[in-house]
Amino acid sequence: MPLTPLDIHNKEFSRGFRGYDEDEVNDFLDQIIKDYETLIREKKDLDQAVKNSEEKLSHFSNIETTLNKSILVAQETAEDVKANANKEAKLIVMEAKKNADRIINEALEKSRKITLDIEELKKEANVYRTRFQMLIEAQLELLKGTDWQKFSVTQEPEESGEADKAGSLAPEA
Repeated sequence: MPLTPLDIHNKEFSRGFRGYDEDEVNDFLDQIIKDYETLIREKKDLDQAVKNSEEKLSHFSNIETTLNKSILVAQETAEDVKANANKEAKLIVMEAKKNADRIINEALEKSRKITLDIEELKKEANVYRTRFQMLIEAQLELLKGTDWQKFSVTQEPEESGEADKAGSLAPEA
């Protein structure tokens, strides 16, 4: 067990013949006591500083551990968010492709329908043209026919009433 300043102070030396000067020994012991007390105080202060440093180190170690865990959680969360974003992006792209295909198919179907309608209209126009041409040709045949010669202007009507009749039978221009 180490000596305390009180142990040094209470130490009694036995006296011998021609021993040391008692005052010198006491002065030296007083100096040792003061130095020893200073060393003990410094040791306590250093022990307290070490304890405080260890507490701070423990605190900062806990913070470091917590930060490391937080960083790991943040990284995992970021990876999860990134993975979810990639999945969502793929789904959006797939949906867009489906919509694009649907729109293209609808456009093609409309185009086919319009093409069929155009062909049908062309056929109807040809039929109408042919019928109209036949009608006009029939009308020309009627005009070229001998029935119109009866109404020709070579005969002069005798009365003004007959002229009105002839004029009403002639086609209007």
